Amino acid sequence: MNLAGYGALVGATPIVRISERIFAKLETYSPTGSVKDRMVRYVVARAIERGEITPDSLLCEATSGNTGIALSSIAAHLGLPCVIFMPSNMSEERKQMMSAYGATFIDAPPNDFTRAIEMRDEWLRERPGAWSPLQFSNPLNVECHYTLTAPEIGEGVAVTGLVWSDFVHGSGTGGTIEGVRRWAQPKGVRVHMTIPAESPHGIQGIGDGRHFLASPELMDSEVHVSTQDAIDRAKRFARETGILVGISSGANLVAAERIAEQGGTGAIVTILCDRGERYLSVYR
Repeated sequence: MNLAGYGALVGATPIVRISERIFAKLETYSPTGSVKDRMVRYVVARAIERGEITPDSLLCEATSGNTGIALSSIAAHLGLPCVIFMPSNMSEERKQMMSAYGATFIDAPPNDFTRAIEMRDEWLRERPGAWSPLQFSNPLNVECHYTLTAPEIGEGVAVTGLVWSDFVHGSGTGGTIEGVRRWAQPKGVRVHMTIPAESPHGIQGIGDGRHFLASPELMDSEVHVSTQDAIDRAKRFARETGILVGISSGANLVAAERIAEQGGTGAIVTILCDRGERYLSVYR
């Protein structure tokens, strides 16, 4: 079993200029259109190398959607079945995408990621041949973004002629922001966590109740963004640029713009986490 061909499509995504100082890593270029392709490819590749995934394996995960879509896609590539546990109030488009890849999904209660994780763990205990990325607790999630994503951003900023001064991102599993933080903070980059302003909220993909792998106490600041502000910014971004992104991307743009308002001259980098097609029913 291998990821030849598929694996080569993941990563090396472009950085786009949003304003004079704000830049964004455009993760919509990944195979399923989200940053989660990076982590899933990285963790699955290690599991294949270690013999943890075999032709008889069944893949599963608890997710708010994007990891489930990425895992469903890679399972289809490997010819393996995939089962997803997801809170029932996540967008219908995400479920449709997973179904298109051949996955099945089991609903957890609305907004209850803790229960989705418990359901996944119960399911794993009952099926010795099942395998999961364990995205909320797996240190390889952080390692992926420390090893690959952060250096890519550093290289992308270097060609702009600006010094990378700030990184802004939300926390779902916490893997992306924590991996980038560990690489970038020692180089003088300030790291700011995008936080949903409400609870419960509608910024799917971040603020899932806990920070999991992230270390919020080590961030330089938190930027609180409302669901409506995030949706409005994502919709405006689509109309201004022709690039349709998701709700968490809108939140990251709002947060980055607020950091820019504080002054400075360095490059502020955020991540456009996923494509917006999976939120069209929310954007109406």
